[in-house]
Amino acid sequence: MIHAQAIVDPGAKIADDVEIGPFCVVGPDVTVARGTRVGPHTVIRGPTSIGRDNTIYSFSSIGEAPQDLKYAGEPTRLEIGDRNTIREYVTFNRGTADGGGVTRIGDDNLFMAYTHVAHDCTVGNRTIFANAASLAGHVNVGDWAILGGFTSVHQFCRIGPHSFTGLGTVVTRDIPPFVTAAGNHARPYGLNKNGLRRRGFTPDAIRALHRAYMLLIKGRGGEADVRAEAEALADEYPEVRQFLDFLDAGRRGIIR
Repeated sequence: MIHAQAIVDPGAKIADDVEIGPFCVVGPDVTVARGTRVGPHTVIRGPTSIGRDNTIYSFSSIGEAPQDLKYAGEPTRLEIGDRNTIREYVTFNRGTADGGGVTRIGDDNLFMAYTHVAHDCTVGNRTIFANAASLAGHVNVGDWAILGGFTSVHQFCRIGPHSFTGLGTVVTRDIPPFVTAAGNHARPYGLNKNGLRRRGFTPDAIRALHRAYMLLIKGRGGEADVRAEAEALADEYPEVRQFLDFLDAGRRGIIR
């Protein structure tokens, strides 16, 4: 299953049924699990581990050294989960020693062409990165988030689960869970209600999230009463609790 014109280092651990196309280069300290297919002209550097049933298209660069001037060759890692689709010219970088040493990609994600995940980022499960969406270092992207084409995310930002960004969004502060954002710089434009409905959120939960959004992001309500009302909603709806916990854990500030 390894093309005769691919170059695979003897130190790489490749499962028996992995397909590696022509002109690929796979370095040492690379592990590729069963069912994964690697398209022509892809370069995979280690230490990198790639899970099961991933599809990597042509000309991708997986596991190269981080684009960080402080990086001095430390043995950092890239970890990729299962069933990801990685389209043409995608770049994933390994972590840095100062940032924890690992860049992590979860399961069932779609990375369209020219997307970039920088050092020390964490990407959850079932996300979609449209063409040329890019993460700077140390970014955290929650499950089910969708980044529109040419979205750019500043270092250390968090993208909440089930959030959505429009075309060309520039993210310099955290985007809370369930929220739609757009613009340069990013501003909130309501809940990602269509996405929530498709994923089975109940109408009551969506209404509760909308009220929490109006209270805490749009500032609709008396200042003294806002948190109390939001906490009451969180006691009844775990989705609102997730929303509040995300806001409380922020360090860069929230889009407003």
